[in-house]
Amino acid sequence: MNIMKEPWDSFRKEHYRNLGETVAKRCSEKGFIGHYAEDATQALQLVLDLIPDGAKVGVPGSVTIREIGAFDALERKGCTVVQHWDPSLTTSVAKAERLREEFLCDVLLSSTNALTHDGTLVNIDGTGNRVAAMAWGTSKVILVAGINKIARNMEQALIKIRDWATPINALRLAMDIPCAKVGYCVDCNHPQRACRAVLTMERAPFGREIHVIIVGEHLGF
Repeated sequence: MNIMKEPWDSFRKEHYRNLGETVAKRCSEKGFIGHYAEDATQALQLVLDLIPDGAKVGVPGSVTIREIGAFDALERKGCTVVQHWDPSLTTSVAKAERLREEFLCDVLLSSTNALTHDGTLVNIDGTGNRVAAMAWGTSKVILVAGINKIARNMEQALIKIRDWATPINALRLAMDIPCAKVGYCVDCNHPQRACRAVLTMERAPFGREIHVIIVGEHLGF
């Protein structure tokens, strides 16, 4: 059976554009630099335009950044990508050093777990390296977020992160924690609990150039 998708896709794309451009504008009003990209290809080009050739780019864990194909494109620009997801890091000491190196890069390239209609960024970490680098540092920050990351308010943003992103990431990391088994947050006290450090960015911190690229597609978790 042939199903006509194009008419429905056009409405969906228009809605994503309206929502994405609105939230990007709200981000700019809060001191971030908001952008809207129609798709992953356009988002990647924006990322490449914002990163100088040969820059050292830290990627502190992000499925979104991998989905848009940033690593290969950055290497073609002569950039050095620093990431602690590197499977060659077999000791805790090596991983800790890589986390430190990520923090000190010229550019921090990641996503945000959620962002609200009014342009507030919400993130939750287990280790805290990503939220620390977002909140303070000397690097330029570029955050790429699929349209699925948008929530109405703080309450919904936290629900979205805890009930959606965290259980999937727990499965990806083979973490034996309750949300990975039941599919949603139970506010556990498990030794491996993934939700530990919560960062709410209501405004861009002093002295930080933070770009928020909202993409009219579903990306990441």
